[in-house]
Amino acid sequence: MADGKRPSLAVEEREERGSRETRRLRRSGLVPGVLYGASHPDPVSFKVGARDLRNLLAQGSALFDVEIGAEKSVPVILKDQQNHPVRGEVMHVDLLEVRLDEKIQSTVSVELEGGEESPGVKVGGVVEHVTRELNIEALPTDIPDQITVDVSGLEVAATLMLSEIDAPAGVEFLDDPEETTIATVVVPTEVEEPEIEEETELVGEDGEPVEAAEGDEDPSEEGSSGASGDAGE
Repeated sequence: MADGKRPSLAVEEREERGSRETRRLRRSGLVPGVLYGASHPDPVSFKVGARDLRNLLAQGSALFDVEIGAEKSVPVILKDQQNHPVRGEVMHVDLLEVRLDEKIQSTVSVELEGGEESPGVKVGGVVEHVTRELNIEALPTDIPDQITVDVSGLEVAATLMLSEIDAPAGVEFLDDPEETTIATVVVPTEVEEPEIEEETELVGEDGEPVEAAEGDEDPSEEGSSGASGDAGE
């Protein structure tokens, strides 16, 4: 049964199959999807209004209810989402039905706050967001919409590791706490422009550089040669 505190999404089972039919669905403002879960022995293909789906995803809730036609609502999480590479609109979704009394593994996004107040940023540093998603295990009702990390205390060259972050109640981090870097403050390196050495060039009447022709001799050597020739004659 649906929980009034959770977002809810009404979808319709679809019979359409194949790429041509799914393109027709998208042109008509619908998004195809598949629901996986214990309530149905086989995956259920469905379609949902693009606007309804967009509004639900914008709420950022990790757990929500889905109602297929006249069936009762079931709690689900977003298993996978495919977006258009250019327009960014949702092209397809996979949903996974979950049991509220069983822990599941999932991913949750990491958001940073307080970066502008950190001592490192105030002296010219930049907060680098290294890890943007964490792997967790929790009951579906305990999965947070996101994990917010305070970086307001980071100095220049400081590194914030997962081991320094407290997991939300009921949540277990699955990533290595000593190897997972959440954020660091770096100082942008200034790239010095190389010095350009000026070279003296011969310039012709048209203003273009003139290269010395091969075989040109020093005037003094030419004069010496001519003198010896005259003497010989």
